[in-house]
Amino acid sequence: MAEWQRTHTCEQLREEHVGQTVTLNGWVLTSRKYGNQIFVDLRDRYGLTQVVFEADAADLFAQVGEVKSEWVLSITGTVRKRLEGATRADIPTGAVELEAKTLRVLNQCPPLPFEISEFGTELANEDLRLQYRYLDLRRRSLQKVLILRHRLCKVIRDFMDANNFLEVETPLLGKSTPEGARDYLVPSRVFNGEFFALPQSPQLYKQLLMISGYDRYFQIARCLRDEDLRADRQPEFTQLDVEMSFVEREDVTGVMETLAVEVFDTCLGVKLKTPFPRLSYAEAMSKYGSDKPDLRFGLEIVDVTDIAGASEAQFLKDAVAAGGVVRAINAKGAAAAQDAKKSPLFSNTALKPGGELAKVAETYKAKGLAWLKVETGKFTGSIEKFFSDELKAKLVERLGAADGDLLLFVADSEAVVCDALGALRVHLATRLKLYRNWWEEKAEHDDAEKKKADAAKKKKETYAPVPFQPRPEHFNFLWVLDFPMFGWDDEEKKWAAMHHPFTAPMDEDLPHFGKNEELGKVRAKAYDLVLNGYEVGGGSIRIHRQDVQSRVFEILGMTIEEAKGRFGFLLDALASGAPPHGGIALGLDRWAMMIAGTTNIRDVIAFPKNQRARDLMTGAPAVVDERQLKELGIKLK
Repeated sequence: MAEWQRTHTCEQLREEHVGQTVTLNGWVLTSRKYGNQIFVDLRDRYGLTQVVFEADAADLFAQVGEVKSEWVLSITGTVRKRLEGATRADIPTGAVELEAKTLRVLNQCPPLPFEISEFGTELANEDLRLQYRYLDLRRRSLQKVLILRHRLCKVIRDFMDANNFLEVETPLLGKSTPEGARDYLVPSRVFNGEFFALPQSPQLYKQLLMISGYDRYFQIARCLRDEDLRADRQPEFTQLDVEMSFVEREDVTGVMETLAVEVFDTCLGVKLKTPFPRLSYAEAMSKYGSDKPDLRFGLEIVDVTDIAGASEAQFLKDAVAAGGVVRAINAKGAAAAQDAKKSPLFSNTALKPGGELAKVAETYKAKGLAWLKVETGKFTGSIEKFFSDELKAKLVERLGAADGDLLLFVADSEAVVCDALGALRVHLATRLKLYRNWWEEKAEHDDAEKKKADAAKKKKETYAPVPFQPRPEHFNFLWVLDFPMFGWDDEEKKWAAMHHPFTAPMDEDLPHFGKNEELGKVRAKAYDLVLNGYEVGGGSIRIHRQDVQSRVFEILGMTIEEAKGRFGFLLDALASGAPPHGGIALGLDRWAMMIAGTTNIRDVIAFPKNQRARDLMTGAPAVVDERQLKELGIKLK
């Protein structure tokens, strides 16, 4: 071992090491000079150690005076106890420090484009941090996230192995079989004019593995989709891909629930209760306006179509006559005074067209937002005059209305009403503070613990901060089941698969399967796993008969020739002894995001793209030279 190489990491030194000579390697986090001493906080990915340089070692003292932040050092010295009152209870090495005897500068660092700090200073612009991601990744908070992600993957692999699953890799270069988002295409040099497609998921390969007799498959798979981005989406992502043979829905959901319990217990110390609640798609949409509802709060949507249709409000009567629905949310207490000025949380202006709440509904294509407030036992508001006393009494009973409540109504097609009230429900919950994310509670807890530790330090006392522990109620898992198998595409004027075209129909709905006019009644053997309003997994029991799969392709508008051209290999395989099978894919990035306590998926990926799908660090995508294009038989316009 070279003289400069470390004997310990920057997290390992404890009181039992006092008197030992050790060598540490790491980066300079901070450097502080106090009279005859210079203190350097040296860090690596494991932790932090305070190093002391004494002025009586003149040459060494002068040498360390030149050191700047982010220089890479090797320091050899003697471990000693910190002075009383100078210990730190917030880091494992806080009882000791290293008295430096030799210093080697392994590499210097010029002034950086932004400060790498763990002291809560405002972070640099995200695009700048993505441009210099290798610097941003030095932050302890991001290191903790990537360590947590590693642990998540290890728990998954250990669990799947213990449950007799085999990890099998599937190809990255495959055939374009467009049935969902846009494919990323890779031109072939050998076969000019022909293209591979990067996998949106290993869906077809894992079904083929079931047909091949590998009855329990999993893979931590890289997937790519060319789609518009948002905070919880990336063009390349990772999923836990699972498939099982000879199973029904409860077999798959049962394994995934047990896995979730293992993951949250190991990674967060949270003990989840099973079985997870189950909602049908129809119930989720009617009560919560979403197929991935957040059930950490109430604000259920209530159907008042019959009451509204009997009112004198023409726009309500017209919506009902056109086959639409009228539904409402009771925002409990939102019309009551919220402060000393006796002002409600939402003024009448917020409810009028263009106002805060009306704008939410209008964003989701609602023509408007109607409202009523309950004040001293009476209704006031935009539609009060259209309801008789009898209808008002029915509204009170149906919506559980009481003084201080705000009743919000949307009248339109069912799809528009679900979208608008579903979004309004989430907005109201945020504004009314009906739930707390665990990391918000943790931030407040940590701040309070820091103040206690600082107060103790002033008194030269020791206080060990109590770590925050998330609780099971912070994580609301549920299954959404019985999705429609098909949805009508108004633009294309044809049926489209709600999940993907390989999902099996419910057995009891097969009588509707042969009649085009009844396809909207067919439910799929599909299931989504939802956590706190995010879809974190989705799967289904698959079609395992060739005739049923061919019928689905026909419903989706494919000719026999098109189906064979795109999926001939699958149809042939289904005719070759395919077992009943089903599976699921869990979005690993979203799981990591929820466990790490962030709402930005880029925080849990080492080298993410920005919101325009560009890698700011490397400059990808980038132009290539003419010679490369010529080899591929490609000419740019």
